[in-house]
Order: sequence, then structure tokens, then C-alpha cells
Amino acid sequence: MRTPTNEFSRTYRLDALGAENRLISINAEPSERAALARRFGLLDLDLLSAEAMLLLEAHGIGASGKLSANGSQACVVTGEPLPFSISEHFAIRFVAPDAPGPDLEIEMDANDCDILEHDGNVIDLGEAVAQSLSLSLEPFPRGPNAEATLKKAGVLSEGEAGPFGALAALKDVLAKR
Repeated sequence: MRTPTNEFSRTYRLDALGAENRLISINAEPSERAALARRFGLLDLDLLSAEAMLLLEAHGIGASGKLSANGSQACVVTGEPLPFSISEHFAIRFVAPDAPGPDLEIEMDANDCDILEHDGNVIDLGEAVAQSLSLSLEPFPRGPNAEATLKKAGVLSEGEAGPFGALAALKDVLAKR
């Protein structure tokens, strides 16, 4: 089976990283941003960049930094474009496929949750940033006209459709008698 090519690949050889921390800046080109927009279902992606510090850790390579992205998503109700601007910190640990399993105790904090495997030769910081972007996007974006559009279509709000909404409707029926 062939491994798919990542739209925003920025690979770094493990043997070239050295023992010292390394600051890296990456920016997605227009064709890469267009491909990522298709992958993530975005209307457009005008900017994707990141700065990361790569450092050798006991059980892998750490990458921590900040990603920036601008673009627009479609409202899930109306389809209207909703601009977004993301500026988010990330922390990723790249580990080998044969890295110590759950039997080994590793101290982790809230910023240490994202773990990606590398192939033993290179890490792909671009793909890691792309995945971090996808996690930062609003999964079901709603624009300012969404509620009115849903109401016009006869879709009940959460409060109207829930058990208390049914009781309120019953109260209205009883009040009319």
C-alpha cells in the first residue's frame, strides 16, 4: 500500500537535528493551502504558518511552537462564508513506531498530549502543523443568520425540542382551554 503524499510536507532528518534545540519557521505555499482547504472542507485558506522549536527528548523529538492560520469556513446551515483567524500554541512529540509502550511510565502534562509516529528517519513537521490546524477549526461553524434560517425552515431549537419544550407546549395548550 502506498503512503499518501501530505499536502504540506516539511520533513526533517533525525540524524541532522543534532543535540541542540532548533528553531524552524514554515509557511504553506498557495498550492499547499488550496490542497489543505480541500482536505479540511474549507472555503479558503489564506495563511498557514508556524514556528516551532525542535528538541531531542528521552523518547522522541519534541516540537512546540505556535501556528497561525486565516481563511474561511462555510456555515453548516446557510453556507455563507465565515472568516476565521487562528493563533494557537501546540506541543507534539514524535516517537518511533517501536517506542516504549504503555508499560513505561512517562510524565506528561496538558501540553504533551499530541503524539505522532515517525518512520525512524524523518519527522514531518508540516503534516503535524496541518493536523493541529484541523483540531483548531470549528467543527460545525454557524453564522449569525443560522438560527433565523433554521426557525424559518421549521427546525425546533434545543430548548423547544427537549422535554421542557414539550412541557411548555402542553402548558400553552392547557392555557387556551
